[in-house]
Amino acid sequence: MDQAKIGKFIAEKRKEKDLTQFQLAEKLGITDRAVSKWERGLSLPDASVMLELCAILGITVSDLLSGEVISMEKYNEQMEKHLLEMVKEKEKSDKRMLTYEVVFTLISSFFFAAMLAVGIIFVTMEKPLWTFFLPVGIGLVQFIVAVMFALRIEQVAGYYECGKCGHRYVPSYKSVNMAMHFGRTRYMKCPKCGEKSWQKKVIEKEKEE
Repeated sequence: MDQAKIGKFIAEKRKEKDLTQFQLAEKLGITDRAVSKWERGLSLPDASVMLELCAILGITVSDLLSGEVISMEKYNEQMEKHLLEMVKEKEKSDKRMLTYEVVFTLISSFFFAAMLAVGIIFVTMEKPLWTFFLPVGIGLVQFIVAVMFALRIEQVAGYYECGKCGHRYVPSYKSVNMAMHFGRTRYMKCPKCGEKSWQKKVIEKEKEE
């Protein structure tokens, strides 16, 4: 999507409605700085305000995402195009999140190992026993929190593919947390066929033909 074109379109429609950036922002319950960023092509309106913004400006979501008023003849074509673009953006975002998960987990593991090493050093120096448990406890707590956060990322980023019927879906956090796993492949029950199988993590919602 052309952010610069969309920004100019928002500014044009705002002026047609005789609204200042501050007045438009006030109607949407946001800051005028956010409106300014849209109109300069630095960001896009958040999904939470997009429908209300379109209603105020008297345009459709398809118009907004195209940066121009779309005729009814081209409406379905443009809507399909925007949906495909949003799917691609989600896939890119999911890939980044899964990369962050790996980096975050590695850093957390190294920190825990470092805290364990510090505790062992203190013990060998015949320091009080609490000097061992304190750093190890700190390392363990942050490691548990990191693992829970990583599992949350793994749950929402991408999909799991059933090994029986091939259905791709986003499981619940509990299912991901409680499942046996090997890397990102988890043994879970498919909500479609009801069978348990080893399910691998995939990025795309639909299988490539």
